[in-house]
Amino acid sequence: MTVTNVQQDRDALTLTLTAEYDAPVERVWQVWADPRQLERWWGPPTYPATFVEHDLTPGGTVTYFMTGPDGDQPHGYWRVVAVDAPGRLEVEDGFAHDDGTPNDDLPITTMRVALDERTGGGTLMTIRSVFPSLEAMDRMAAMGMVEGITEAVNQVDALLTNAGAP
Repeated sequence: MTVTNVQQDRDALTLTLTAEYDAPVERVWQVWADPRQLERWWGPPTYPATFVEHDLTPGGTVTYFMTGPDGDQPHGYWRVVAVDAPGRLEVEDGFAHDDGTPNDDLPITTMRVALDERTGGGTLMTIRSVFPSLEAMDRMAAMGMVEGITEAVNQVDALLTNAGAP
């Protein structure tokens, strides 16, 4: 099923993506909790991710880079704000320099992930990104965030149907 809706709310400064999966919440949580599984879907197909650090505990840090078709490697990080496994995750999501240090020239968003059991089984995943300003939201949209997150999340279904193997 994967992505069912993507909505930008300029007044609330949010981008909300919803996706549905025919897998239990605990299984969908694993695509976030296991860095090897996360690598298989985070980022668009042409920019696969490599996770360097993955401390998914409050106060922890997750660092990664994506490798583009021409060899470019944009870096990113998450500062973990809250975790309530297997249903909730909140991180500050930012860009990083090549050495992994935060790039304060680019916007930082708050990303909230919710995994809820659907009526009749399966999981509803909601990813809500909150932007610090309308300018930041527009800048991220111009950089391809909407398309990128949609392409990334659409890869999760294949991972879930692959018996969960990393």
